[in-house]
Amino acid sequence: MALVDLDALDNILDKKPKIGVIGAGRLGICFALLADRAGYDVIVSDVRESYVKNLQEKHISTNEPLVNELLKDCNIRATTSNRDVITHSDIVYTFVATPSTADGNYDVRHVWEVVEDIKKVGKDKVFVVGCTTNPGDCEEFAYALVSHNVSVYYNPEFIAQGAIIEGLLRADMVLVGGEFNQDIVDLYYAIQGPKMEPKIHFMSLTAAELVKLSLNCYLTMKISYANQVGEVMTKFGLDDEIDNVLSAIGADSRVGSKFLNYGFGFGGPCLPRDNRAFAHAAERVGLKNNIGLTIDAFNDEHLNFLADNLCEKHMNKKVPFYMDCITYKKGTDILEESQQYLLFKELLKRGYKVVAMELPEVVEKVYNDLMFTWPGQFQFIYDEGQIPKDVYKVNL
Repeated sequence: MALVDLDALDNILDKKPKIGVIGAGRLGICFALLADRAGYDVIVSDVRESYVKNLQEKHISTNEPLVNELLKDCNIRATTSNRDVITHSDIVYTFVATPSTADGNYDVRHVWEVVEDIKKVGKDKVFVVGCTTNPGDCEEFAYALVSHNVSVYYNPEFIAQGAIIEGLLRADMVLVGGEFNQDIVDLYYAIQGPKMEPKIHFMSLTAAELVKLSLNCYLTMKISYANQVGEVMTKFGLDDEIDNVLSAIGADSRVGSKFLNYGFGFGGPCLPRDNRAFAHAAERVGLKNNIGLTIDAFNDEHLNFLADNLCEKHMNKKVPFYMDCITYKKGTDILEESQQYLLFKELLKRGYKVVAMELPEVVEKVYNDLMFTWPGQFQFIYDEGQIPKDVYKVNL
């Protein structure tokens, strides 16, 4: 009998699968950096040549905390070739863009492009879809790849822009659609560390797609509920007690305090789109008057309520309003479905002057359009020392 080479056995047991990430944008690069930090061999791809060049030079323009710090010391390789990533990797993650269509559906054409690349150069792979899809999409990807012996998983992340690294390291829950896979489990334990003990939930592909949408739809409902309570209290003349009342409601463990604050409606690149996609999924199976559409309509109405209330309290149009950001979340550069930016423009539309503190890169995106429509009515500043002495602060 041959003696067992214990060193060789340890190497086999400790060997980590090679990780590929297709779509190294805001989320994809964060995931890749943490996999690299956990000791995995990682290669990423992106369609933007200049961005890939910056990745290769280990510095990108981003507002996400810790990204450039991790990038500086990483061993990640970057390319514009999806097929190079597929060929090199054992587990291929994709975080490509899935924009919303007019009816609220997700356009997954870019995921299909990755599927086609896998069919051409990849066999015996694990393919993990990390971008948001419609219920049933991943089953179709799996069917298209079954003859190539490619296992398909759905593994979306529940993170907040401006805190992606933190969200990945401390996720409340890890959602995985597909049969149990030890390599995926090991990856999350390696990323989050042994103290976290990731709470990983495996289920069918379509069930996981529904969880992603319905969880975020629940959050939009909770945000809207808090805003509805705040509106009623405002009309009762009790707006100074809104926070106290919501704190009492949130103290009940059946409710909880997270996302239970009065203020702007939900916005950004995730919650509004997932809310409408859930409504669309419900309509596909014949369910009408669903919660998603009702919440979406209330969110629009709440913006008008905020504008009406501010204008009723502040009749003097010579004194400007002041807002501490116009992006959907302070500190980010994201204007997508920003309730703050919509309110900013609504106040201008009503003839008020508005001063806002914002990042230069955000101002650059909107300045020309605003100047064309409301010249002289707005001002952007870059630090608190520039706030005019006489302003009406929008504190929500």
